Amino acid sequence: MLTLTLFRHAKSSWELTGVEDSERPLNARGMAAAPVMGSFLKKQGLKPDLVLCSTSVRTRQTLELASGDWDPEPRTKFEGALYLAEPFNMLERVRKTPGTVKHLMIVGHNPGLQIFAIELIGEGDPELITALSQKLPTAGVVVLTFESKSWKDIGPRKGRLVHFATPKMLSAAAAE
Repeated sequence: MLTLTLFRHAKSSWELTGVEDSERPLNARGMAAAPVMGSFLKKQGLKPDLVLCSTSVRTRQTLELASGDWDPEPRTKFEGALYLAEPFNMLERVRKTPGTVKHLMIVGHNPGLQIFAIELIGEGDPELITALSQKLPTAGVVVLTFESKSWKDIGPRKGRLVHFATPKMLSAAAAE
């Protein structure tokens, strides 16, 4: 079985003027949310073998803050092609993942990540699927599993949605 985690970058700042979109850093809310999501993944036993991360400042900061508790930190590749990538491009990249990797994480951007996740889901909790279809907010995490031994076999409607979590969902659950 293979596991794919899609992690949207945390909330970024729009305060800096004259800064390229790819250079926008996280704001205070984003800096607080990223480690919460990293802790969630760790508690679920979901530490990736390989992380593919967009080269934007906000995705790099999200990964750095989220992976602080992971020991050892997973192997990471920063790839410019993941910056605002389309679902088809992400699928092509995932299919090139070596078979030694059993859990792959992509840290990236919307709308591509949300569309990619929805396209991959073949089964899972209908309520979570509906929530994900409506919105993949910043710092949102989607975890899919595939009954496959090769990343080359990953494709539309072949995944099972195992987790969809957001900072808001986690804070609501903690308050109960």
